[in-house]
Amino acid sequence: MSQLSDSVFVDDLGADPSRVIVHWIPLGAGGAAAVRVSGRIYEAVRSLIERRRPCDLYHAALEVYLEGERFVIENAWPSPDGNIAARGVVLEGPVWSPRLCRLRTFRYEVRCWKDGTIPDIDHAVASPILSNSPNHARRIVEAADTIPRLTWGRKVGIAAEMWTSNSVVSYLLTTSGLPAAGYRPPNGGRAPGWDAGICVGRDRAPARTLMGSIEP
Repeated sequence: MSQLSDSVFVDDLGADPSRVIVHWIPLGAGGAAAVRVSGRIYEAVRSLIERRRPCDLYHAALEVYLEGERFVIENAWPSPDGNIAARGVVLEGPVWSPRLCRLRTFRYEVRCWKDGTIPDIDHAVASPILSNSPNHARRIVEAADTIPRLTWGRKVGIAAEMWTSNSVVSYLLTTSGLPAAGYRPPNGGRAPGWDAGICVGRDRAPARTLMGSIEP
């Protein structure tokens, strides 16, 4: 296995058309005005606290090709309806407070959706291939069932960030052995929750996959 750049791992065998792609989508793209406005308010407050300039915010989603099959993995909020099997939902979790989870408005869902769709993917500003190793791709798909049911918007463990949709993506990349800490949104943007997913993923990943940043 060779590393062509800081973000692309290439399997020397090259026989399996496996790919792991991350799509960086501007937060609130595609007409989600409430998400866009709330994101801007959040970033304005954070930038004041941290004494820096506000950044563009991004939502990350994964597209994984493995053994001739395609999966999209994404955290979506709110959960639109009860037909979760049709969207490949592997987990539902609370937003802000577990007590509110009985209301669909305060419930998110994590999808590992075979041949699924990613809303607003046409708005993605970058879609780098992170790996074409079948081992990385397989670990990500298998790890979807291990994503913890944490509360969106609450800080986790020693992480300085709250758990968000981006946490799910960085968690999966970390547990697969990919160097999630080295992946960041384009143009100096931010993906809130990214470091929280890395923190939780490192605690749960087998030692062999933490070393897998070098060996797929």
